[in-house]
Order: sequence, then C-alpha cells, then structure tokens
Amino acid sequence: MKKKMRGPLGAVIGRYPSSDGTTQIGGIIKHNRKCRDVAFLIIFIAFWVAMIVNSSFGFNQGNPLRLTYGLDYKGNLCGDEHADPSLRQLELKYWLNPNQVYQSGVKDSQFKLSNARSICLLDCPIPSEDSLNWVCDYPEGDIRLSKDDWIDRNYDYFEFLTPEMRNASLQLQGPCYPVIFPSVNVYWSCQFIARASNTSLRHWQQMGGVNINEDIVIDKSIHSFINSRSSVLKRYMADIGKSWPVLIVCGGLLPLFLSVIWLLMIRHFVAAMPWFTVALFNILIITVTMFYYLKAGWIGNDAISPIIGEHDPYIHVFGRELNHLRAVAILMTFVMVVSILTSIAIVRRILMATSVLKVAAKVIGEVQALIIFPIMPYAVLAIFYMFWISAALHLFSSGQVVQNNCNSNCCAYDLVSKKVNCDRCCGYSIHYTPHIAVAIFFHLFGCYWATQFFIACSSTVIAGSVASYYWARGETSPEIPFLPVFASMKRLMRYSLGSMALGSLFVSFVESIRFILESIRRKLKVAGTTPDSWFGKMGYHTSQGCWRCVEWTIKSVNRNAYIMIAITGKSFCRASAIATELIMNNILRIGRVNVIGDVILFLGKLCVSLSSAVFGFLMLDTHKYSSGHNKISSPLLPVLVCWALGYVVATLFFAVVEMSIDTIILSFCQDSEEHQGTAQYAPPLLIETLNDQNEMQRLTQ
Repeated sequence: MKKKMRGPLGAVIGRYPSSDGTTQIGGIIKHNRKCRDVAFLIIFIAFWVAMIVNSSFGFNQGNPLRLTYGLDYKGNLCGDEHADPSLRQLELKYWLNPNQVYQSGVKDSQFKLSNARSICLLDCPIPSEDSLNWVCDYPEGDIRLSKDDWIDRNYDYFEFLTPEMRNASLQLQGPCYPVIFPSVNVYWSCQFIARASNTSLRHWQQMGGVNINEDIVIDKSIHSFINSRSSVLKRYMADIGKSWPVLIVCGGLLPLFLSVIWLLMIRHFVAAMPWFTVALFNILIITVTMFYYLKAGWIGNDAISPIIGEHDPYIHVFGRELNHLRAVAILMTFVMVVSILTSIAIVRRILMATSVLKVAAKVIGEVQALIIFPIMPYAVLAIFYMFWISAALHLFSSGQVVQNNCNSNCCAYDLVSKKVNCDRCCGYSIHYTPHIAVAIFFHLFGCYWATQFFIACSSTVIAGSVASYYWARGETSPEIPFLPVFASMKRLMRYSLGSMALGSLFVSFVESIRFILESIRRKLKVAGTTPDSWFGKMGYHTSQGCWRCVEWTIKSVNRNAYIMIAITGKSFCRASAIATELIMNNILRIGRVNVIGDVILFLGKLCVSLSSAVFGFLMLDTHKYSSGHNKISSPLLPVLVCWALGYVVATLFFAVVEMSIDTIILSFCQDSEEHQGTAQYAPPLLIETLNDQNEMQRLTQ
C-alpha cells in the first residue's frame, strides 16, 4: 500500500512552479482556504456565554467583604453599612461570652464557636487596670443610645441597665458582658489571650457573677477557628482583592515593559543576550528565595504577623500562613540550587543559542511590527483578567448566610422583647452548596482555556508573518504586505479560530486531568494510602513523570500545529500530522539547534516573571499592605499571581522569538524536502547556521 503523498507546501505558500508544472498565482501564503474546525468555535462561543452566566451568578450572590470580615449574632456582616443596625467602621468580630468560647473548645463538645454570641466592634476590648469594663450589646429597645455614643462609651452602658438586666448580665446572658480577658485583632477577629485580668476577675466575683473558666482552651478555640483551612483560603482570596494595584503594576505593566526591552535587546545585542539572561535568572531566583526567607522569619525580624495594629510586643500569635511561607521557602531553596547547577551545565552550550537567536533577530529586524503586535493580545487578556479576577472573588464569597441549627444553650437577653430569649439564638454561618464548587472549577477552567486560546491566536499570527518573510527568501519583497502581521491576523480571524479553540481546549483538558489526579494524589497522601512497596512507589512516581512528559509533548505538538495552520490553513488535526511528520523526518536537525534556544527563551520568561515577583514583594512590604484595612495575611498568593501574570505576558512577547525560530526551521525542513535536500528559499543567515559542517559537528558533540 503506497503512502499518500501531500503536495509540496512551497507551491502553496511560495510562488514557484509546483510539481505538476503549473505556476501558483497570488502572493505569499494567499491561496484557497476555508473555515476549519467550526464546531469547536461554536463550542468555545457557547462556553463564553456560560462563563458570563456563571460570573453573573457570582456578582449577584457574592460579596468579597465576606472573605475578610465575620458575621455577628444577627447574621450581619461586620463593616456593612447597610446592616440593621449599621455596622459602618465596626469591622472586628468579638465574642461576648467567654464561657461560650471556652465550651466550644472543649473536646467532644457539641457547642460550636459559630453559635457563640458575637458582635462587631471598632477595636478589641482590653480589661481595665483598676475596675471592671463591660461590652454591651447593640443599643436598642429601652437603651436610648446612638451607635456613636455607644462607641464613645467603649460599648459600655451597664449603668443604664434595670435590675433584671443586671442580673441577666451577671449570669453571662447579657445584654452586657464583662471584659475579663485581653484580646488582640487577629485578621479582623478579636482573639482572647488566656491570661485573665486579676483585677477584673476580682470585681466580677465581688458583684456575684457566675464562674468564668480561665483555661488555655479559651485561647485555642478562637485560634483554631481563625486558622481553619476555609478561613485561610478566604484570607488568601481577600489578599488578591486588596492588592489589586500591585497586580496591575507588577503583573501587568512591569512585565510588559521588561518584555519589550528584552525583544529590543535581542534585536540589537543578540550575542550577549544568552549570557545576560542566564546571569540575571540566577540573581533573581536567589533574590526571590531570600525574600521568602525574610517573610518566613528565618532572616531578620520581618516575618509576617497575623496581628493587625498596635499590640503588646510580648503577645505572639501563630498563623497557618507562616507555615505555608516556610514550606515555599524550602521549595524555592531546592529550585534555586537545581537552577544554578543547571545554568552552570549549559554554559558551554550557550553559543548554540546565540546562532539560533541571530536568525530570530534578523526576522524581527525585517518584520518590525512583530515587536509591537503582542500588545494587542496583551490588552485583550488584561481586560479579561480584570473581569475574571473580580468574578472569582464574588464566586468564592457567593454562599448564603443561614442560621445554624443547634441544640445548645445560647440564651441571651433580648432588648426588644425585654426578656431572656432561648429560642432561635443560634449563630449564623455562610453556607456553600456543592454547585458553587462546580462553578468555581468551571471558572478556573475557563481562565486557562481563554489564556491558551489567546496565546494560540498570537502565536499563529506571528507564525504566518514569519512564514511570509521566509518564503520571500528573507528579503523585503513587494509581494509581502506592508504589515504582514495584519495580513496574518486577517487569515486567522477569517479561517482558523476554530482550530485555535480546539488546540487550546486540548491543552486545557490535559492540564485539568493532571490537576484532578494531583489533587487525588495529595488526598491519598494525607490519608496514608500511598503505595508502601518499593515497586508501588516506583510506579507511582514514574506515572507522574510520564504524565508530565505527555503534557510537554502535547504543548510542543500544538505549537508546531499552529505554525502549519498559519502556513497551510489546514484543520488542527491535519496540521498536527503535517508538523509531526516534518519533525520526525528532521528530528536531529531540529533538536540540535532548537532545544538550547528554547531553554534560553524559557529562562528569559522566568526572568520577567521573577522580576514581577521581586517588585511584588517590595510593593507589598510597604506600610499600606502591612497595617490597617489593606493589610494582607501573607504575600504568598499575590506574589504568585504576579509571577503567573508576568509569565503569561512574557509568553505573549517571547512568542515573537520562539515562533520565529520554530516557523523558520519548519519552513526550512519543508523547503529542503521539496528541493532534494537543498533549501531554495532560506535566508542566507539561516543556511549558514544550519548547514555549516563545523557547526553541525560541534552540535553533535
């Protein structure tokens, strides 16, 4: 059975006689095309409609302030000026009854801290040194005080209480409660310090108050609540919202500036760029690692603290965020050591990268619109990310405020009904239904698919522009449009958006499966069900490595498929087959020249993203983000987001060099195949780079 032969690409994208003797009419890469993979474009559009509907649910139901502030016993959000009563500026959650707090921390207790009576205050109360301070419930009913007067009196109107109210207060049923324990503002909740004031406790006992437990449990109960996994996750998400100026500067503007500078330096100082990139990468990764050491408290005295505002320097409160920073610091240490050793190992190979980058620099010099073209997908992605992050914050906070169902003793004096009420005295919580988790996962998947789609479109436009340059013999030909970038963009928009949707969906699907498998692996590890035998562990880790190899291979095939789509206008699957055949037929030629160039470009992307991370650390270390309303719980997630955004921006701009190299090499291979091993359309600099025998021998070594 004979192998089906495809026609020569040169006759399609160039302007020379084809194998049947006819001459192709038309300009470079202008031939009969038709829309490809339309079904997947329809799926992509439908997915965007679903994304908008999903986000509108978040905007309608969510409130990002829930990620920072707690609820009072009425279900109102602290700091909400629209609550009844208005809680404007009252942002700190304070638990009134110390015995309820103690009871919630006792082992096997049925009483939950969420059912303990809590109100919102302006600051955390502290015991008096010579008397007994009180914190009273919101003034209402017969208590004729305005909210401002209540705050000015330090929340104390005990002297206005009737005998019945005073007796209820001495039973810890309100409306006033004694301040026995000092408290400190820990992430907008007043955490008790289990160190009772002897003076306040003596006054309380003299007044005939009930016994108050002084055990350390009262400290641990609130501490466990503040450091629960859900609370930490909410604070991390709130950090993103608070640090939005940092994300704009360090995740958007800075990588844009650095990427353009890097492209200009490639254009004019190509010989020095590989050396400069490797050296800068090592400096930056060491700097980022040292910042993590600083914030983890292992160097200096600048460790993150969960306490907000001024406090007793002898009070130390531990936060789970510090553990996370220390874990990342250890991970970064390992990455730093491996990176430095790897960069030393590739020093002798850097000259190879210089040869390849010279070809890309030549292309950029000839098709200068390539330098500024990535600004277009950058602007689209910037608008998308602003919408996406805002929607994500609302989705993460889109639970419903519902009253708990409890059977505990939570009786409290009701100022309106003028009696102790034991009915419906349970607290309130934010209830998250399973469909919210599905909506969040859908939102995350949509972000990754959209990002891959825009990167694919950008790469394909660049590939079409560079192919125009190659098949014009590397000269500025009148046949090439004045702006080949826009000609390539027109072809993409008209014919190949469906192929972009399919290719980006393919990568996103593989990444999603890997993410799910990784989540399952971690749960199994926590549960202690990982394989115990040597053979099981080997297979366990080998499968992870194989999956990463599959992921890398798919991304590589996709990139080359986009090139062939730009050149031939074929569907995604057909273009992938053509690209794979070309690569397999010329694997030695492509591999020797291109691998080290990809390594240098990857290090360049990391330089841009690590620079974003460094400046993110510097901005987050200012007073604005270390105290007051904008205090972040940890720089970990904002810095990680800055790094990720910086990497995406660098990918858009570095694709100019990356796709230039890959497009020219694939075009060269096809050109050689169609002309018995001698490329007819290759620019002189490329022929010199690829066909010089001494260079090939050195590359082989």
